Amino acid sequence: MDLFEVTLLVVGGFAAGAVGAAAGGGGLITFPVLILIGLPPVSAVVTNTVALSPGSFAAVLGNRVDLPDRREWLPLLPTAVVGTVAGSLLLLAAPARVFELVVPFLVLGATATLALQGPLWRLVGHPRDLGPRRRTATLHAVVGAGGVYCGYFTAALGLVMIAGLALAMDTTMARVNALKNLMGALMGSVTVVVFGLFGPVNWAAAALLAPAALVGGYAGARWARRLPSAVLKTVIVACGTTVGLYLLLRELT
Repeated sequence: MDLFEVTLLVVGGFAAGAVGAAAGGGGLITFPVLILIGLPPVSAVVTNTVALSPGSFAAVLGNRVDLPDRREWLPLLPTAVVGTVAGSLLLLAAPARVFELVVPFLVLGATATLALQGPLWRLVGHPRDLGPRRRTATLHAVVGAGGVYCGYFTAALGLVMIAGLALAMDTTMARVNALKNLMGALMGSVTVVVFGLFGPVNWAAAALLAPAALVGGYAGARWARRLPSAVLKTVIVACGTTVGLYLLLRELT
């Protein structure tokens, strides 16, 4: 690995940590970098997942004051673990080409869900109007699906999680973002174990990305806390649209 590749990984790791903590989608910065330095697609996915997981913990630390009450998120932890294990095993067992075709549509769909939050609330019901059981079931469905996505691709997990959580939670975007970071940290830990044991991780690249993502994640979370909900939502939608279109065009060309 030459100096240019090392620099690319460090800069990309910091940017991915910051963007992932503030808006989601940071892994889509480092995934192309790993492909550029020569990693095969599946190795790039698992290396990306393992390397960026420390950034999630930094993001949790950076906006921990915005976390909802622990009674809201503690019951979600087993669902997150089960979903992530399922997604990780799916990636290791499925053809490498499959996820490349599916992910652009997942990212664009998640972004559209967040952008159309108001109309969707009117269609499915505002969170404050949902009964406790329905709201709880929705949260578990979102976290479980997010876990599967995290294990399968990881990149843009924040966009997917924010879009789903925002439909089920009647709270500020800062609190939604904080819960997203917490769930992402747990899911990332699970993937580290699964991919560390069974996946083709490039540990040299991961060792360069991880510290940079850790610093970037803390910085991004602190920055996100200072943004009004409407501005943060606009940033997230813009990032998601850009990333989704990039991935789609990449597949079409």
